Amino acid sequence: MNNPSSSNPVASGVLSLGELLTLQPAPQPSLIEPGLLPPQGIFFCGGEPKVGKSLLVANMAFCLAAGSSRAGFHVSTRHRVLMCQFELPVDRFAARLAEMRRSVGMAADGYLFVDTRAAGHLLSTPAGLNHFLAAARSAAAEVIILDPLYSAHDQDENDTRAMAALCQSLLRLRDASKAALIVVHHVRKSIGRNEIGTAFRGSSALHAVGDSYMLLTRPSPQLNSVELRFQFRYAPPQPARLLNLDPDSLWFCASGQAPTSDTTKHKVASTDVTAALAAIGPLARYNELRHRIMSLTHCSKRTAQLAITDACRNESVIKEDGHYRLPLQPLTSLPPGRADDEPCPRVNGARN
Repeated sequence: MNNPSSSNPVASGVLSLGELLTLQPAPQPSLIEPGLLPPQGIFFCGGEPKVGKSLLVANMAFCLAAGSSRAGFHVSTRHRVLMCQFELPVDRFAARLAEMRRSVGMAADGYLFVDTRAAGHLLSTPAGLNHFLAAARSAAAEVIILDPLYSAHDQDENDTRAMAALCQSLLRLRDASKAALIVVHHVRKSIGRNEIGTAFRGSSALHAVGDSYMLLTRPSPQLNSVELRFQFRYAPPQPARLLNLDPDSLWFCASGQAPTSDTTKHKVASTDVTAALAAIGPLARYNELRHRIMSLTHCSKRTAQLAITDACRNESVIKEDGHYRLPLQPLTSLPPGRADDEPCPRVNGARN
């Protein structure tokens, strides 16, 4: 197996700083730049079903095997790649690879390998782990692709201890094969815009074991484009980027950086709070005001709560006896019903 660091023995034991810096080999460049797949690293690729994860990972496998750069992924030299996929029958998977091969020719033929007996073997069992190790050694693989992860284990993905055990299997596969891992996995049903590594299903264990994470989302259901967002443990952060899929060649191509998200678009100003209160009437209860703010600004519940607190602090709205009013509206009478218990900050010692 081609292991770039094998020719430079790594010093071990207790060393002085001078010895450590002298004896340690220089860091090896990533197999896929910029920083996406470190040597013997673990890279997670995730997204919702049918977003194009498997197609993109197959594209990356061709790039690695052919030593070519495409779609913004830079590969400087060929690497031996073993693909272990569990979803498609072998004949259909071969047909998919044949379509992709037309764009690169025979450059990847001697470096791209497929485990045609991967289905049914589980990383979470000793026999399954041994199968993948034997396949990796047979191919002298430098990169192993597992697509998708949930078909290669039988653990409860909601159980932290079970997923931690699965992560140990991934680490054993990596260490014993001395290969980098590309793991295709699905994400939780509801994720935030800024979630990447934590968006993957399987508790915090997967987020702790990976070196890099790439999340695919589809900006529009009508377009053959996906947005990629990245998170790295060691490499510097990268901006999101857009890729377009050619349905004929099954290759993604770069279409520029994704539009930068407006970090202030969900920020709610005090003027939004006063507008919501004016739309309700002279008085409003907390839940009523919060709901109206969320409806008007399309913000989250938490953002609306913070906006109400800020509006009370700067006296854009006044709270009295559990109801909210505008500063120029005197509190004449309260509507029937129990007042809210939601807190509002004190300003200059007086309750708002």
